[in-house]
Amino acid sequence: MILNYQRLQIHGVPVYETITKGSSERLNAILMTALTAALALIPLALKGNLSGNEIQSPMAKVILGGLLTSTLLNIYIVPIVYSILNHHGDGKFSQKPDRSHSGRENRSVP
Repeated sequence: MILNYQRLQIHGVPVYETITKGSSERLNAILMTALTAALALIPLALKGNLSGNEIQSPMAKVILGGLLTSTLLNIYIVPIVYSILNHHGDGKFSQKPDRSHSGRENRSVP
C-alpha cells in the first residue's frame, strides 16, 4: 500500500488525495484475501467441540483474530501513520532515495 502511495505522490497528487485514492485502489485486494482465508477457517473455529478438533479450533480462532487485526491495520492504521509521517517529515517520507550512485566513493589507488 505504501508503494501505491509513493507512486501517486511521484505523479504530484496531494497527500489527502493520495491516501484516499491509494487506499481505495488496494481495498478490494485486501478484503478479498482476508475474506477468502476467513471463510475457509470459520467451519474449523465453530466445530471445536467435535472429536479431533481440540487443537484445530483454537488455532483457527487465533488465525481469524490475526486476519481481522491485520486487515484493520491495513485499512485504518497504515493510512493514518502514512499521513502523520508524511506531514511530520514535510513530504520526505514519500520521496524515493537517490540511487544514482552505488554509495561508494570513487577512490583512486596511489
